[in-house]
Amino acid sequence: MEESNELDSTCGVSDEELTERFIESIRIDNEIKKIKGAPIAGYDEKKKVAYLEYPDGRRKYAE
Repeated sequence: MEESNELDSTCGVSDEELTERFIESIRIDNEIKKIKGAPIAGYDEKKKVAYLEYPDGRRKYAE
């Protein structure tokens, strides 16, 4: 049976690099959604509730 280590599972990419790539992919996805006019999901830390933000700036909070 083959043993695998952390480097094998991430192809030698560090956790920090994976995190940076993930954050950048979300930013790009949100830009694409804005261009297409689709709502973007977010979370309001102050109100502790999720919401959808529409291209016109309005927010619809989850109930």
